[in-house]
Amino acid sequence: MARRKRIKQLPQGEFPAHIESLTLEGRGVAHVDGKATFIGWALPGEDVRFVYRDQRRHFDLGDAVAVDKPSPERVEPGCSHFHVCGGCAMQHLAPEAQVRHKQAALFEQLKRIGRVEPERILEPLSGSVWGYRRMARLGVRFNRKQGRVLVGFRELGSSLIADIDTCPVLDPRVGEKLPALAECIGGMSARRDIPQVEVGCGDGHCALAFRHMKPLSEADRARLGAFADEHGFAIFLQAGGPDTLVPLEEGARDVYPSYRLDPFDVEIRFSPQDFVQVNADINRRMVEQAIDWLDVQPGDRVLDLFAGLGNFSLPLARATGPTGSVTAVEADEAMVARGKASAQANEITNTRHVVGNLFEPDEASPWLRERYDRVLLDPPRAGAREMVPVIARMAPRRIVYVSCHPGSLARDVGMLVQEHGYRLLAAGVMDMFPHTAHVESMVVLEADD
Repeated sequence: MARRKRIKQLPQGEFPAHIESLTLEGRGVAHVDGKATFIGWALPGEDVRFVYRDQRRHFDLGDAVAVDKPSPERVEPGCSHFHVCGGCAMQHLAPEAQVRHKQAALFEQLKRIGRVEPERILEPLSGSVWGYRRMARLGVRFNRKQGRVLVGFRELGSSLIADIDTCPVLDPRVGEKLPALAECIGGMSARRDIPQVEVGCGDGHCALAFRHMKPLSEADRARLGAFADEHGFAIFLQAGGPDTLVPLEEGARDVYPSYRLDPFDVEIRFSPQDFVQVNADINRRMVEQAIDWLDVQPGDRVLDLFAGLGNFSLPLARATGPTGSVTAVEADEAMVARGKASAQANEITNTRHVVGNLFEPDEASPWLRERYDRVLLDPPRAGAREMVPVIARMAPRRIVYVSCHPGSLARDVGMLVQEHGYRLLAAGVMDMFPHTAHVESMVVLEADD
């Protein structure tokens, strides 16, 4: 007979703790009986009482249930669902303090991991902290006991869908219509077979992509069509993998949302499943800052790595002028095709769009054997370790690195500075995700003559 695994009983009751600092994930750091304890909803300098959520070998997890000595930076969360929904982690911290925390985290990682400090600190890019999120994946669950559908983000520390009726960080065109969306799905025969809805909001309208595990009936399709007409949404259906995404109305035109980058006379269309920076205002300013610091000159040859739909490469093509060129490299073939189509739609002719695995660069690829004046890269969380020596051999005068993970950024920047003779001219954060622990940052490197 198999032995049953004994479940360790967590300490019961409330326990006092003094919060020393804040983790990258937004949890307060304390030491309780000498053991590191990470406490949710607690801020540096506070004395709190907390309950245990988990105990592990080297650290414990808990959540604050009372604050005996509050931080002057503590604020009342702006969302009534903050302590239930897992979408945000830092609403109890003043927005300006959130930015300072993220900036300190970036510089600490650069110094500790990369062993480098910037010559100049960039002014943080920040904007509205509410209604900023234009891209999201919403979970859907039919609650049999309540006889209704829940639509939203996951509960904090759980796989269950949080019971929320609004989301103030979502674009209000969607965030204020979650009950209507839930009611629409609840009235469908396929309500048990829709696990998620992906949101993509453009400058003009929002698109919703419904993942459905079984074919939809004509009645369900009609219900979605009526919902779209009433609320001004474009509806997409996804029966399987990403390549099965189609508009609800076959052959429909202009259903894809888009956003403009006016200083560069560029418009980019996208689907709710595409990777698009979630914060439209910060994205526009980020692109302008990146191109300004890249110091692109007419006639320059520019390399854009992890190019996606062309968020940077199309504006870069405008900046280089007709005598310059941009090589945009991306691993996803569909994204490369979309980027090429966007260039054509914007009548941009000086871009080259290449499919390339940037985590396993193929030295035989022609674009890898060329030299470039400037390089811009915007990798995923894993960073661009494999491309660092390749970029160094290309000998660009300037590099702008946009990052969503300060640890991998610090590692790569350290390699460029310590091993390949670059200087870290500037670094700073961009508050792309207010109220969350995500740290978006930008650094500028220049060849050291």
